[in-house]
Amino acid sequence: MIAYWNSHYVQMIQLMVEHGQMVLSALLIALSLAIVIVFFFVQKNNWLNGLTYFFSMLYSIPSYALFALLMPITGLNKTSAIIVLTIYCEYILLRSFITGIKNVDPQYVEAGRGLGMTSRQIFFKVQLPLALPSLFSGMQLALGSTMAIATIASTISAGGLGDLLFAGLQTNNVIPIIWGTILEVVLALFWIMVLQFAKNLLESDEVKK
Repeated sequence: MIAYWNSHYVQMIQLMVEHGQMVLSALLIALSLAIVIVFFFVQKNNWLNGLTYFFSMLYSIPSYALFALLMPITGLNKTSAIIVLTIYCEYILLRSFITGIKNVDPQYVEAGRGLGMTSRQIFFKVQLPLALPSLFSGMQLALGSTMAIATIASTISAGGLGDLLFAGLQTNNVIPIIWGTILEVVLALFWIMVLQFAKNLLESDEVKK
Protein backbone atom coordinates (compact mmCIF):
# COMPACT_ATOMS: atom_id res chain seq x y z
CA MET A 1 0.00 0.00 0.00
CA ILE A 2 2.67 2.53 1.02
CA ALA A 3 4.93 1.54 -1.87
CA TYR A 4 2.08 2.04 -4.33
CA TRP A 5 1.34 5.48 -2.86
CA ASN A 6 4.99 6.51 -3.07
CA SER A 7 5.18 5.60 -6.75
CA HIS A 8 1.73 6.80 -7.85
CA TYR A 9 0.74 9.61 -5.45
CA VAL A 10 1.04 12.37 -8.10
CA GLN A 11 -1.35 10.54 -10.41
CA MET A 12 -3.75 9.69 -7.57
CA ILE A 13 -3.92 13.29 -6.35
CA GLN A 14 -4.58 14.45 -9.92
CA LEU A 15 -7.41 11.91 -10.26
CA MET A 16 -8.79 13.03 -6.90
CA VAL A 17 -8.84 16.67 -8.09
CA GLU A 18 -10.55 15.66 -11.34
CA HIS A 19 -13.15 13.70 -9.40
CA GLY A 20 -13.86 16.61 -7.09
CA GLN A 21 -14.11 19.07 -9.98
CA MET A 22 -16.70 16.94 -11.78
CA VAL A 23 -18.86 16.47 -8.69
CA LEU A 24 -18.66 20.10 -7.51
CA SER A 25 -19.39 21.43 -11.01
CA ALA A 26 -22.47 19.22 -11.24
CA LEU A 27 -23.59 20.20 -7.74
CA LEU A 28 -23.27 23.95 -8.39
CA ILE A 29 -25.10 23.72 -11.72
CA ALA A 30 -27.88 21.63 -10.16
CA LEU A 31 -28.14 24.05 -7.21
CA SER A 32 -28.48 27.06 -9.51
CA LEU A 33 -31.10 25.25 -11.58
CA ALA A 34 -33.05 24.20 -8.48
CA ILE A 35 -33.17 27.78 -7.18
CA VAL A 36 -34.36 29.07 -10.56
CA ILE A 37 -37.04 26.36 -10.87
CA VAL A 38 -38.41 26.91 -7.37
CA PHE A 39 -38.30 30.70 -7.78
CA PHE A 40 -40.43 30.66 -10.93
CA PHE A 41 -42.82 27.90 -9.87
CA VAL A 42 -43.05 28.39 -6.09
CA GLN A 43 -46.72 29.35 -6.39
CA LYS A 44 -47.50 26.60 -8.92
CA ASN A 45 -47.62 23.27 -7.06
CA ASN A 46 -48.67 21.29 -10.13
CA TRP A 47 -45.60 22.48 -12.01
CA LEU A 48 -43.29 21.76 -9.11
CA ASN A 49 -44.73 18.27 -8.66
CA GLY A 50 -44.48 17.62 -12.40
CA LEU A 51 -40.83 18.74 -12.52
CA THR A 52 -40.03 16.61 -9.47
CA TYR A 53 -41.56 13.56 -11.14
CA PHE A 54 -39.67 14.36 -14.34
CA PHE A 55 -36.30 14.50 -12.59
CA SER A 56 -37.15 11.41 -10.53
CA MET A 57 -37.73 9.58 -13.81
CA LEU A 58 -34.33 10.75 -15.10
CA TYR A 59 -32.77 9.76 -11.76
CA SER A 60 -34.01 6.20 -12.26
CA ILE A 61 -32.23 5.85 -15.61
CA PRO A 62 -28.89 3.99 -15.30
CA SER A 63 -25.84 6.19 -15.83
CA TYR A 64 -24.62 4.05 -18.74
CA ALA A 65 -27.90 4.67 -20.56
CA LEU A 66 -27.60 8.44 -20.05
CA PHE A 67 -24.01 8.35 -21.29
CA ALA A 68 -25.19 6.48 -24.40
CA LEU A 69 -27.93 9.07 -25.04
CA LEU A 70 -25.44 11.93 -24.74
CA MET A 71 -22.73 10.27 -26.83
CA PRO A 72 -23.95 11.60 -30.23
CA ILE A 73 -24.33 15.12 -28.78
CA THR A 74 -21.43 15.77 -26.41
CA GLY A 75 -19.25 12.69 -26.97
CA LEU A 76 -17.42 10.59 -24.41
CA ASN A 77 -15.76 13.18 -22.19
CA LYS A 78 -15.97 15.17 -18.97
CA THR A 79 -18.80 17.34 -20.31
CA SER A 80 -21.07 14.32 -20.68
CA ALA A 81 -20.12 13.17 -17.18
CA ILE A 82 -20.99 16.55 -15.64
CA ILE A 83 -24.36 16.64 -17.44
CA VAL A 84 -25.27 13.19 -16.14
CA LEU A 85 -24.10 14.01 -12.61
CA THR A 86 -26.10 17.24 -12.71
CA ILE A 87 -29.24 15.28 -13.58
CA TYR A 88 -28.70 12.96 -10.61
CA CYS A 89 -28.03 15.92 -8.29
CA GLU A 90 -31.03 17.85 -9.52
CA TYR A 91 -33.67 15.40 -8.32
CA ILE A 92 -32.24 15.27 -4.78
CA LEU A 93 -31.77 19.05 -4.53
CA LEU A 94 -35.14 19.90 -6.02
CA ARG A 95 -37.01 17.53 -3.72
CA SER A 96 -35.18 18.83 -0.64
CA PHE A 97 -35.59 22.47 -1.63
CA ILE A 98 -39.32 22.11 -2.33
CA THR A 99 -39.79 20.39 1.04
CA GLY A 100 -37.97 23.25 2.77
CA ILE A 101 -40.01 25.92 0.97
CA LYS A 102 -43.32 24.21 1.76
CA ASN A 103 -42.37 23.97 5.45
CA VAL A 104 -41.84 27.72 5.76
CA ASP A 105 -44.50 29.15 8.06
CA PRO A 106 -47.03 31.07 5.90
CA GLN A 107 -47.14 33.76 8.59
CA TYR A 108 -43.59 34.81 7.66
CA VAL A 109 -44.65 35.16 4.03
CA GLU A 110 -47.70 37.20 5.00
CA ALA A 111 -45.53 39.38 7.23
CA GLY A 112 -43.26 40.04 4.27
CA ARG A 113 -46.21 41.04 2.14
CA GLY A 114 -47.43 43.28 4.95
CA LEU A 115 -44.09 45.08 4.85
CA GLY A 116 -44.57 45.74 1.15
CA MET A 117 -42.09 43.17 -0.13
CA THR A 118 -42.37 41.95 -3.72
CA SER A 119 -42.63 38.24 -4.51
CA ARG A 120 -38.94 38.26 -5.43
CA GLN A 121 -37.94 39.88 -2.14
CA ILE A 122 -40.09 37.44 -0.17
CA PHE A 123 -38.43 34.50 -1.92
CA PHE A 124 -34.84 35.63 -1.44
CA LYS A 125 -35.18 37.35 1.95
CA VAL A 126 -37.76 35.13 3.67
CA GLN A 127 -38.38 31.75 2.04
CA LEU A 128 -34.87 30.95 0.80
CA PRO A 129 -33.10 31.67 4.15
CA LEU A 130 -35.70 29.64 6.07
CA ALA A 131 -35.38 26.75 3.60
CA LEU A 132 -31.56 26.66 3.81
CA PRO A 133 -31.38 23.76 6.33
CA SER A 134 -33.35 21.51 3.96
CA LEU A 135 -31.33 22.71 1.00
CA PHE A 136 -28.01 22.01 2.73
CA SER A 137 -29.21 18.56 3.76
CA GLY A 138 -30.08 17.89 0.14
CA MET A 139 -26.67 19.14 -0.99
CA GLN A 140 -24.89 16.80 1.44
CA LEU A 141 -26.97 13.86 0.27
CA ALA A 142 -26.46 14.74 -3.39
CA LEU A 143 -22.73 15.17 -2.85
CA GLY A 144 -22.36 11.75 -1.23
CA SER A 145 -24.38 9.87 -3.83
CA THR A 146 -22.93 11.73 -6.82
CA MET A 147 -19.39 11.18 -5.56
CA ALA A 148 -19.99 7.44 -5.96
CA ILE A 149 -21.79 7.73 -9.31
CA ALA A 150 -18.90 9.83 -10.68
CA THR A 151 -16.74 6.71 -10.55
CA ILE A 152 -18.55 5.45 -13.65
CA ALA A 153 -17.37 8.54 -15.54
CA SER A 154 -14.03 6.80 -15.99
CA THR A 155 -15.65 4.53 -18.57
CA ILE A 156 -16.19 7.52 -20.90
CA SER A 157 -12.67 8.91 -20.53
CA ALA A 158 -13.74 11.63 -18.08
CA GLY A 159 -11.04 10.79 -15.55
CA GLY A 160 -11.53 10.77 -11.81
CA LEU A 161 -10.93 8.13 -9.19
CA GLY A 162 -12.78 5.58 -11.26
CA ASP A 163 -9.55 5.24 -13.26
CA LEU A 164 -7.91 3.73 -10.20
CA LEU A 165 -10.75 1.31 -9.55
CA PHE A 166 -11.02 0.10 -13.12
CA ALA A 167 -7.23 -0.15 -13.43
CA GLY A 168 -7.26 -2.44 -10.41
CA LEU A 169 -10.05 -4.55 -11.88
CA GLN A 170 -8.32 -4.87 -15.24
CA THR A 171 -4.98 -5.88 -13.72
CA ASN A 172 -6.52 -7.94 -10.90
CA ASN A 173 -4.66 -5.73 -8.42
CA VAL A 174 -6.59 -4.87 -5.26
CA ILE A 175 -4.24 -2.09 -4.09
CA PRO A 176 -5.39 0.66 -6.54
CA ILE A 177 -9.00 -0.36 -5.78
CA ILE A 178 -8.40 0.18 -2.06
CA TRP A 179 -6.65 3.49 -2.63
CA GLY A 180 -9.39 4.67 -4.98
CA THR A 181 -12.04 3.80 -2.40
CA ILE A 182 -10.15 5.50 0.43
CA LEU A 183 -9.56 8.70 -1.55
CA GLU A 184 -13.19 8.82 -2.65
CA VAL A 185 -14.43 8.49 0.93
CA VAL A 186 -11.96 11.13 2.14
CA LEU A 187 -13.03 13.50 -0.64
CA ALA A 188 -16.74 13.00 0.10
CA LEU A 189 -16.29 13.47 3.86
CA PHE A 190 -14.20 16.60 3.34
CA TRP A 191 -16.81 18.35 1.20
CA ILE A 192 -19.68 17.20 3.40
CA MET A 193 -17.89 18.76 6.37
CA VAL A 194 -17.33 21.95 4.36
CA LEU A 195 -21.06 22.11 3.62
CA GLN A 196 -21.88 21.47 7.28
CA PHE A 197 -19.52 24.26 8.32
CA ALA A 198 -21.12 26.64 5.81
CA LYS A 199 -24.58 25.67 7.07
CA ASN A 200 -23.62 26.30 10.70
CA LEU A 201 -22.03 29.62 9.75
CA LEU A 202 -25.16 30.81 7.93
CA GLU A 203 -27.42 29.68 10.78
CA SER A 204 -25.28 31.54 13.33
CA ASP A 205 -25.48 34.70 11.18
CA GLU A 206 -29.27 34.38 11.05
CA VAL A 207 -29.43 34.02 14.82
CA LYS A 208 -27.35 37.19 15.28
CA LYS A 209 -29.71 39.09 13.01
